[in-house]
Amino acid sequence: MRYISTRGNSPARNFTDILLAGLAPDGGLYLPESYPRVTPAELAAWRTLPYHALALQVLGKFIGDIPQADLQALIERTYTPAVYCNVRPNDDANEITPLRTLEPGLHLLELSNGPTLAFKDMAMQLLGNLFEYALGKSGAQLNILGATSGDTGSSAEYAMRGKRGIRVFMLSPRGKMGRFQTAQMFSLQDKNIFNIAVDGVFDDCQDMVKAVSNDHAFKEKYRIGTVNSINWARVAAQIVYYFKGYFAATKSNDQQVSFSVPSGNFGNICAGHIARMMGLPIHKLILATNENDVLDEFFRTGVYRPRVTAQTFHTSSPSMDISKASNFERFVFDLLGRDGAALNELWRKVDGGGAFDLSATPHFTRIADFGFVSGSSTHADRLATIRRVWEQYGVMIDTHTADGIKVALEHREKDVPLICLETALPCKFEETIREALGREPERPASMAGIESLSQRFTTMSADVQSIKDFVAANAD
Repeated sequence: MRYISTRGNSPARNFTDILLAGLAPDGGLYLPESYPRVTPAELAAWRTLPYHALALQVLGKFIGDIPQADLQALIERTYTPAVYCNVRPNDDANEITPLRTLEPGLHLLELSNGPTLAFKDMAMQLLGNLFEYALGKSGAQLNILGATSGDTGSSAEYAMRGKRGIRVFMLSPRGKMGRFQTAQMFSLQDKNIFNIAVDGVFDDCQDMVKAVSNDHAFKEKYRIGTVNSINWARVAAQIVYYFKGYFAATKSNDQQVSFSVPSGNFGNICAGHIARMMGLPIHKLILATNENDVLDEFFRTGVYRPRVTAQTFHTSSPSMDISKASNFERFVFDLLGRDGAALNELWRKVDGGGAFDLSATPHFTRIADFGFVSGSSTHADRLATIRRVWEQYGVMIDTHTADGIKVALEHREKDVPLICLETALPCKFEETIREALGREPERPASMAGIESLSQRFTTMSADVQSIKDFVAANAD
């Protein structure tokens, strides 16, 4: 399996090369030269596999330059009940991603059983082990530069803390994450973890990461890598739970399902798109946004119009407070028939602060062929959905999952099982849960009092040179 850039101006590379590289040299994102197809026989054979064995089969189609025995060992060390099944004592300890049925045909796929109680752990724990393996083979060092609007940062830091040869520099928008999310990151005292609170919004943080990654001399000198979903390995690992959720919700491979996915940076639902391209019988991919509805606007109108900083709303589902979805480039590349030159032209407009409009092109009509529909949710919507799910099913959900369920129900179809991806435990958003239900969400004992712990972070303006200077001063 070889990987190409969405911008079309970088040579094809192997998996381990792009694992440590992040962005392609031409500024694009890596994708497989072609998507591997899953045969009916493979689907049948995979249906009863435990999560780690299923992950080996799925990821084995994308990773050709790590010996099978080594890849199996990495995956088995990652997807174990010791890592993922400590937060819900009533669940089957052998299930990494349990499927909770709310009513016939309506399900929640629980993805928040990892160490930071968010779905990002599903990929990030594997990424940490892959990084350590690859660096161990080469004896190299890696300085990870990332941006977070909430859960990516803590998931990355918990996955990388104490890892040999790795330092993490994580940018987050100062004062715009929940207290719990902030404490998870800033309370870490590991010497290889550096938290940087940026005066700005998430898009400023993400733009800084991309600017540093596009400075090829600096990137090479300081061995800069990424853990954001611009890193292909993150997306690849997320493909696995679409297969697992499908098998759990169906009885035969003749059935189709639909998935509803809360989406900010487009990485999670991009994995679903790729699973569908591989042949997983997905009927609809339902994209849900919050008030920052840039993606919903595109799928409804064909216009992709990222907002400026002042137009980005600070909401009660803060991990989706994103107006420029970096992973969206991967989908548009497929939508354009993998035409790198055409994509370059569109992204020149976006990178220049503009927009693009595909509404009058044949490409826009192809969106239905890819199975996408969309919708948005407001603060009032998510409060109502949290109350509804609690009163009807006795299940407490977080704010982002509420966005996903609200939009899912708008697109629900008779006789098609609907799987809503859970993104985090509700204890990460206590203020909104109290507002919705008038009660405190439970939290695992390991997270008790985390907000009162000593915090360690650096405050910085949204300035690319400042982050370069900081990395240079603290890198190995």
